[in-house]
Amino acid sequence: MERAEMYRLLLADVYELAGTSRRTSESIARAANQTVARWHVLSVLSEPATAAGAARRLGLSRQSVHRVCGELIRDGLVEAMDNPDHQTSPLLRLTPEGCRVLDQLVERADADRARLLDRAAITSEQLTSARVVIQAAISALDEHSGPVVP
Repeated sequence: MERAEMYRLLLADVYELAGTSRRTSESIARAANQTVARWHVLSVLSEPATAAGAARRLGLSRQSVHRVCGELIRDGLVEAMDNPDHQTSPLLRLTPEGCRVLDQLVERADADRARLLDRAAITSEQLTSARVVIQAAISALDEHSGPVVP
């Protein structure tokens, strides 16, 4: 099999893994009275950021992330603070309750993922190798906005 075909198969597997993982994440989030979208935003805001910055990091639209941020602020999980770099775009950060909820989600997810990795007999070394390959591909793709041509 040629490398381009192997790459396509790897990418298909990554998409499938992401979809399956997302479904299990939904049940973990639901058990904590959250959604995966809220969980993702909480994760990104573990370091203060603007809603636009969080959207860029997640690869989502600003509008959708802004809506989730508004819900998290309303629910007391995130708070807005002055942004010295931009008067109209506040920095957002987790409240103590937001930190507690995120910690709970991560703890449940880590336990679930540990069981999955044990069932699949996947080692830390194998995961590290897979990440190296995927990160190299991401880096190469980020360097070029279009097809790579000689």
